[in-house]
Parts: sequence; C-alpha cells; structure tokens
Amino acid sequence: MAGSISATTLAIIGAAVGAAGVGSGLIEGHIASSNQQQALKNQTTATQTAEANALSTERKNETATNAANQKTPDVSDIMARAANASKMGAGSTMLTGSGGVGNGSLNLGKSTLLGS
Repeated sequence: MAGSISATTLAIIGAAVGAAGVGSGLIEGHIASSNQQQALKNQTTATQTAEANALSTERKNETATNAANQKTPDVSDIMARAANASKMGAGSTMLTGSGGVGNGSLNLGKSTLLGS
C-alpha cells in the first residue's frame, strides 16, 4: 500500500477541504454582511441629508415668496376710519362701543377722591 491512498485518507482530505471552503464562505458572508450594513448606513445618511436640504429649500422659497408678496397697510383707509370714529364720541373704543363708559360704572363705591 505504499503507492495507494486509502479511503480513510481521502475522506480526511475531503473533510479538510470542505471545512476550508465553509470557513472561507463564512468569512465572505461576514464581509458581505458588513458591506451591506455600511451601505444601509450610507443610504440612510444620504436620505436624511436630502430631506434636510429639501426642507431648507422649501423654507427659503416660502420666505422669498412672502417677501415678494408683502401686504402693505392701507393708510388712507385707517386714517378715514379713525376720523369717523372720533365723530362718534370721546369715550368710544372697540370694547365700550359708541356710547363709551358711563360715569356710574367708573365709581368704585365712594364719592371721595382717591387717597383722601
């Protein structure tokens, strides 16, 4: 049996080669998994950056639109309303109405001057 290889020896060699293949496959699988995880992190970061840029652009566009479409007060209408309101009476406000506040409502229950 000097030149021949026994079945047991072939089985041991086959098992060793198979184990090396499995070990190599495990290492390659781990590397592929790590690469996938890194790619997912990169994609998530890119998505978050794109969303932040889109939001920033939207805010800038809204600010520019608001600046271009500013409302200005109608000063002549405001002055006309103030002039008409002054004709209604001295005590007229939006809270008291055109009649103002009656003197009886201003009395706090005493007829003396405050502090005397």
